[in-house]
Amino acid sequence: MQAALPIRVDIVSDVVCPWCVIGYHQLAKAARDTQTKLDIYWHPFELNPQMAEGGENLREHLAAKYGTTLEGSIKARARLTEMGAALGFTFNYADDMRMYNTFRAHQLINWATEQGKGHEMKQALFAAFFTHREDVSDMQVLADAAAGIGLNRANALAMLQSGERADGVRQKEEFWIRQGVQGVPAMVFDQRHLVTGAQGEENYARILIHLQDNRAA
Repeated sequence: MQAALPIRVDIVSDVVCPWCVIGYHQLAKAARDTQTKLDIYWHPFELNPQMAEGGENLREHLAAKYGTTLEGSIKARARLTEMGAALGFTFNYADDMRMYNTFRAHQLINWATEQGKGHEMKQALFAAFFTHREDVSDMQVLADAAAGIGLNRANALAMLQSGERADGVRQKEEFWIRQGVQGVPAMVFDQRHLVTGAQGEENYARILIHLQDNRAA
């Protein structure tokens, strides 16, 4: 019997988006549960393209941007931490945690993708921000993350310092905005079916089974 071809999933996301972490891990669990192979492609989206160098306190940022109260923040962090733990991911929130611009992080993922390690780079940056509370706009931090997945640190740093991938990443961001993506995560299954937000393991499983059934028909 011929093995089923992987289902392509294009995921538009930002490395500082907690629901992107949750959504991906829910999808991955659904894929395991349904024995579905996935072919994942990560695409850039900046939640805060105008964020100043050095970032802002995360709670203050969310209060200013979304009107999030302290009580709401505490509840949201507790919920995300619990959901992450159930999926095998550690959210490590703290009062002094900061939000950063991610344009350089997306350039690093773009570079790593060409070396066959885009997925690993994305996961490493999720962990760098949410688990280790690192500044994912800092070139040294990003170069360290590249080295952590086996890529050449000096080459990663040189690429970031040169800005050689800035235009290409900006074009990719603009492409997805033109496609109507206004928030993340946004997942496109088999280059046809757009699903937004973290949908939960059961919904992702239904989507994967439906796509498999359609292929078999």
